[in-house]
Amino acid sequence: MMETRPEFEKIRSFDQFNHYYWYREEISQICKSLGLEYRGTKKELNHIIEEYFKGNLIKKSPRKKGKKQVENITLDSPLLECGFSFNAKFREYFAALTGISPFKFTADMATAWRKVKSEQDRNFTIRDLLKVYDGQSDYAKYDHSVCQWNQFLKDFCADKNSSHYSNKLKVAAILWKEVRDSDKEKIYSENLLSDYEDKLKDYHK
Repeated sequence: MMETRPEFEKIRSFDQFNHYYWYREEISQICKSLGLEYRGTKKELNHIIEEYFKGNLIKKSPRKKGKKQVENITLDSPLLECGFSFNAKFREYFAALTGISPFKFTADMATAWRKVKSEQDRNFTIRDLLKVYDGQSDYAKYDHSVCQWNQFLKDFCADKNSSHYSNKLKVAAILWKEVRDSDKEKIYSENLLSDYEDKLKDYHK
């Protein structure tokens, strides 16, 4: 059974703090609430927390110009209100959150972002998107069948036997529907042309 992580206020030592997993953004917010320096890498922020427990307070350094927009982003920032997009700034932000660099946005994240925009979901936050990345959310799932269909069509068109048909796209769609709705592997094989010959006879050249 997993041990529940306590609130930071209830933690009494750096060893206890280190016993749990914290995102960089969470440590940054803790430092900020304590009036400590809250900018820097996760390693640097961990050092600030370590010094805090030793009684050494590393105070916030003077604010640098041009950093305001990045600093205002938190785990609870709604995507529609923090200028979110799949750009270098947010790749760096998520790299800092996850410790994974270079960070790559996933197809599920892109699907979630499209849903947020289409539904104007102002409650969906950075934290929610992180859950999608971690596979802890079913908010939106990328339809991998789109990729499978594209590959199926490509392989069908590459088969010299497909040249016997007048409307390749229509024939491929008929075969794909049969494969998609069956327990067969979702790939094209030339056997499909003979297996479903009756359904395709109207499309012979």
